[in-house]
Parts: sequence; C-alpha cells; structure tokens
Amino acid sequence: MINITVPTPDVTIYKEIAPELSNIYGFTDFHLITREKGGIFMFYNSKDELLFVGKARKLRPRIKKHFEDTVSPIKNHRNEVSKIEVCVIEDAVDREIYETYIINEFMAKYNVDKVFYK
Repeated sequence: MINITVPTPDVTIYKEIAPELSNIYGFTDFHLITREKGGIFMFYNSKDELLFVGKARKLRPRIKKHFEDTVSPIKNHRNEVSKIEVCVIEDAVDREIYETYIINEFMAKYNVDKVFYK
C-alpha cells in the first residue's frame, strides 16, 4: 500500500467581500502566489468543500487563467470559489500524483478528468 500525505499549503488566499483594490472575482492577493514555480492548487467554496484541483508548471498564470478562460471546468462556478490553496511542488511526477490523489480522496466537485470515484 502506498501512503500519500497531502502537502501543507504554502499560500492560502481568500475572496474579499467588497475589495477596494483591483480584483478578479473578489481575489486581490494573487501576488502572494509564485509566478515561476510549479505546484498544485485547490479551489474551495464558503463551506470549505473542495470544488476543483489542478496542477501547473507556473502557478499564478494558470490559476488566473481559470478565472478568465472560456473552457475552464469551473467557468460557470467561479463565483462559488471563496478560498484558493497553493502547494509548491517542483517535480512534475509528484504534481500528477498529488492532483490525482486529492481529486479522488476528497471528491473534487468540478474535476472531470482523473476521477475514479463515480
């Protein structure tokens, strides 16, 4: 049996109710997320339910793209996202393993690929 421990998030950002600064769907702290490193990210709703898990070679641009892209799996649910957790994981194989594990262990609501629990 393989034991996988979900890494502790390196950065967590929260949606603001009435942000005064420039924002994307209420999030103003994207600058806290690394632009150059890879890792995994998790979107949660206000009830702390996991909505979506993804991985990226460059985290900040990929996360922002989910809020701007017309083909994102969360495109119709962007307003639900109230928290984003980011784990920096440089190794591509490790990112793949963590992403697949988290999607299935915590039953991410809007992931469609790599789902084995349905």
